[in-house]
Amino acid sequence: MNRKPSLLRLLAAALSVALAMIGWTALPAAAAAGPNLAAGRPVAVSSTTDVYGGGNATDGNPSTYWESANNAFPQWIQVDLGAPAAVNELALKLPSFWETRTQTLSVQGSTDGSSFTTLSASAARTFNPAATITFAGATVRYVRLTITANTGWPAGQLSEFEVYGPGTGDPQPPTAPGNLAYTEPATGQIKLTWTASTDNVGVTGYDVYANNTLRGSVAGNVLTYTDNQPGSATVSYYVKAKDAAGNQSPASNTVTRTGSGGGANLAAGKPVTASSYVHTYVAANANDNSVTTYWEGAGGSYPNTLTVELGANADVSSIVVKLDPASVWSARTQTFQVLGREQGASGFTNVASSAAYRFDPATGNAVTIPVSARVADVRLSFTANTGAPAGQVAELQVIGVPAPNPDLTVTSVSWSPQSPVETDAITLSAVVRNAGSAPAAASTLAFSVGGNKAGTANVGTLAAGAATTVTANIGTKDAGSYPVTAKADDGGTVVEQDETNNTFTGTSPLVVKQVDSSDLVAAPVSWTPGNPANGSTVTFAVAIKNQGTVASAAGAHPITLTVANESGTVVRTLTGSFSGTIAAGATASPVTLGTWTAANGRYTVKTVIADDGNELPVKRANNTSTQQLYVGRGANLPYDTYEAEDGVTGGGAQVAGPSRDIGTIAGEASGRRAVTLGQTGAYVEWTTKADTNTLVTRFSIPDGTNSTLNIYVDGSFLKAVDLTSKYAWLYGPEASPNNSPGSGAPRHIYDEANVMLGTTVPKGSRIRLQKDPANTTTYA
Repeated sequence: MNRKPSLLRLLAAALSVALAMIGWTALPAAAAAGPNLAAGRPVAVSSTTDVYGGGNATDGNPSTYWESANNAFPQWIQVDLGAPAAVNELALKLPSFWETRTQTLSVQGSTDGSSFTTLSASAARTFNPAATITFAGATVRYVRLTITANTGWPAGQLSEFEVYGPGTGDPQPPTAPGNLAYTEPATGQIKLTWTASTDNVGVTGYDVYANNTLRGSVAGNVLTYTDNQPGSATVSYYVKAKDAAGNQSPASNTVTRTGSGGGANLAAGKPVTASSYVHTYVAANANDNSVTTYWEGAGGSYPNTLTVELGANADVSSIVVKLDPASVWSARTQTFQVLGREQGASGFTNVASSAAYRFDPATGNAVTIPVSARVADVRLSFTANTGAPAGQVAELQVIGVPAPNPDLTVTSVSWSPQSPVETDAITLSAVVRNAGSAPAAASTLAFSVGGNKAGTANVGTLAAGAATTVTANIGTKDAGSYPVTAKADDGGTVVEQDETNNTFTGTSPLVVKQVDSSDLVAAPVSWTPGNPANGSTVTFAVAIKNQGTVASAAGAHPITLTVANESGTVVRTLTGSFSGTIAAGATASPVTLGTWTAANGRYTVKTVIADDGNELPVKRANNTSTQQLYVGRGANLPYDTYEAEDGVTGGGAQVAGPSRDIGTIAGEASGRRAVTLGQTGAYVEWTTKADTNTLVTRFSIPDGTNSTLNIYVDGSFLKAVDLTSKYAWLYGPEASPNNSPGSGAPRHIYDEANVMLGTTVPKGSRIRLQKDPANTTTYA
């Protein structure tokens, strides 16, 4: 198979009734090289398969991956960089152990997440296991890959989605434009003015946004923009400055021109739910800006409700309900009530009493209901429809203007000291601004460093237009480059005009430099033979590497190695020492520590390098390291195998074998022994070695039968596992067996059944397979 599959199907090698349990160990994330702008950033995708979600593509771990729905091209994956950034190169990766494949894809970029331009045209890209794409520099916030073909698997696949910008240049954005205001010099014209931004190099232009969409741009020496809008339209504007390097400033204050028509449609694209739906006519169809799709409630379930969440209070002047105006829709009358919920209320109240409304394609198949209400949610409650057995809506429009509310944004982040080393305690700072039209209550800001939450800060009440600086001490950090993100109102306690603009990511990363110190690690720890069998004499050797910036102290560097079994008991301790100075970046000669006689099982090899005299305390944590060692038959796979004959039996269960006769219960078992459950109450039981939620049973039941076998955990019934003989039992010569019992002796009499337990069974629990009265055959 070309795709590397996840180990969802566990193969237990038990004789007759064998148990496999999963105890997964997370792989360490690989360190990203260079200023990867996408590291830890949010990802959106067109679809996913199973557990292979989009977040795997920016988690820094090349062994996890995103996979789209199969056999459904085209597919896309998109990363949000958090703020517009200059980009010119992508590094796309697949797991290193996969076969080479070609994926046909194009690269698009966007500043707003809705209007995309092509950065690199569609082409076949060879992944072996990575592909690098370079293109002319562009300033974007969103980068999208659209995949149309894959020679290795019928889906889009990506383990790491890395985005890079120019290696040099100006990383500092301009300041936000100030004092944005507007006038209306003529009918249909809106003239914006603002005060100039400043920049360390120079402002090259300003981008003007209307209702969160780029409307136009002007040069850096122009501080005005005239827009043409109908008098009925309500439009909100803000302006951002930019420089030659593509850096974009935070937004200016927002100004809103309220139109004479009572506002804009506030419901488009907002969260929408329904009490029920039929077939594919889901609630989301009701505000997708298309009258060719629609919501329909389930028949016979009146009242049907359809609810749209505006996110914050709005002053609503009318409700528009539409059906498809195509002539194939017959005229109908729908009876419904309009209700609303104010943002501080827990329940809905009446906005427009229930009435019968006529929908007719000849007149547009729509109704407009004048209202006057301040609400955050709008609900339609249907009680009758002469054209269908439930309510129907192609488009629900809520016409109005945002009510006064705060709008918390973060305009900048910084840190002190500006160039820290690993021993420096770091203080993060963020400027929080209320860009809304009403005061903001006290809230909390969260700092994230490298995609992980690092600290919080309290933000006091903020008047409309006011700003404040908050700080958090996050302690020390390991050497590396970290994107720093601040999110205002992290707890979601403040109802805002715009809940989508709370997050800001710094344009340059926090770079922590390595402190001057030795830094000793065990690299490598090795043993011979590399895959020991039971009874093998295993020889251990350790080399000490100094990955620090200064040489180690002279003299002895003691080494202690222990081998511990699965219960944590140390079964062997070995010691040794390397004498002498180890230069910065150098690895000393390996030290042979001694031997151990291997026994079947899983072991943890722990190596401890003694603290070095030139090694600061901050560099000593990695002096201790662990590795896993497996002794036994076959490969070391991430599940536990339990042989039936090694379990506890009772209730009349019998151990069969040993035997090597083909076609017998014992002879075809993995260890040539098996347990038979031939009477009610017979059972076999094991104690789990690790937490598990999955059971795979290798079993044999008589040919031509189907049955179940009951599973108990710590004496309590959990569930039954379904068994069938349909895919087992062949007869005749080994070279040409068939399904006819008259062809000769039986063979291949075992099969496997797997079941999700539906809960996590803790380590140390007793799992029992038992034949009960409901289990109607004999088992082995």
